[in-house]
Amino acid sequence: MDNVKGKIQESLKKLEKWVEDHNYKSYEPFDGLSSYFRPLTFYNQFLERLLQQLVRQSPINLRPLFGVKPQESTKGKGYMAWGYLTMFKLTGDNSYKDKALTLLDWLDKNKAPHYEKHSWGNHFDFTSRGGKLKKLEPIIVWTSLIGQVYLDAYEVSNDQKHLDIARSICDWILALPREKTDSGDCLSYVAFSQRSIHNSNMLGAAMLARTSKFIKDDELKTVAQSAMQYSCSRQLSDGAWWYGEEDHFHWIDNFHTGYNLDSLKCYMESTGDKQFEDNLLQGFEYFKKHFFEPSGRSKYYHDRTYPVDSQCISQAIETLANFSSLDDSALDLGIQAANWAIDNMQDKKGYFYYRQYPLGIKAKTPMLHWAQATTYKGLTLLFSKLK
Repeated sequence: MDNVKGKIQESLKKLEKWVEDHNYKSYEPFDGLSSYFRPLTFYNQFLERLLQQLVRQSPINLRPLFGVKPQESTKGKGYMAWGYLTMFKLTGDNSYKDKALTLLDWLDKNKAPHYEKHSWGNHFDFTSRGGKLKKLEPIIVWTSLIGQVYLDAYEVSNDQKHLDIARSICDWILALPREKTDSGDCLSYVAFSQRSIHNSNMLGAAMLARTSKFIKDDELKTVAQSAMQYSCSRQLSDGAWWYGEEDHFHWIDNFHTGYNLDSLKCYMESTGDKQFEDNLLQGFEYFKKHFFEPSGRSKYYHDRTYPVDSQCISQAIETLANFSSLDDSALDLGIQAANWAIDNMQDKKGYFYYRQYPLGIKAKTPMLHWAQATTYKGLTLLFSKLK
């Protein structure tokens, strides 16, 4: 075990140095529409997706040729702050707390500009099969995840401003559109239209539920419970979840399943509501069974491995570490996943590669949120469990 701890600690040091040396700026998988070739798409949704996917999927980094520059990342800074706070709680080293609070102050000043309440989005335009998302337009996923960091900061510092920001985030979530059904209501992915997606719905519910531990407001628990009812009542019979209920969202992948599980566990621990316990346990069994190879390599989809993606790797490590208190096999599997990632996906400079494709081809472009910040957060949590 000491060898494992030493290996992870050394990996974290190198990764931390790389991120800080680059001033928390780098590329992201979906930043292709920042290219000066975008006008050639005539802003057509299909052509924009082609450009975006060309930049995203290429094993060679096309961004410098396409005029895409490294940028700030709200979610990257949020995840780094989360990891720093984990290391502070583990070591008592105040430098970690100071770095985390500096990033959280930056996030406070750089919330989505068109909303009064705190929320965050990407620093680039984004087009997907679900539609277009303008630069800085917030989504519930990043907003909820960053919100969890502010709650960690409040627990560490007891600074009321962090709890006030968490309350502001919850108010933004509560104002979102909802799909109302007889089996729960679904929180929308975005504020400007109703988009029902399971992981975003459950992440929002987890943020509301955990905040309710510190702020006595029955609405937080009520909305969170309804959101969890929506997603848990639609869990598949084998324990999996579709990405979303619409036909074009019918896929099952690693990291969104991890989001679902971590969110449901957070909800249950925050509220004491045990009605979804079977959903949690069945979902985690499905996760362990379908998203890992014997080597510890994380698969992307439930039925195929490639592309081996850094987001799947980092979220898998985090979810396994998170569940280690409930499942004796989770910690060993998390160590396997971390060992494989460090051995196969970490560059000697310290950063983690974006993806591995068949025939050993690797996309080595250094991202910030995707690969660096998420892996830092996942490895710090695993490291804390080993200690």
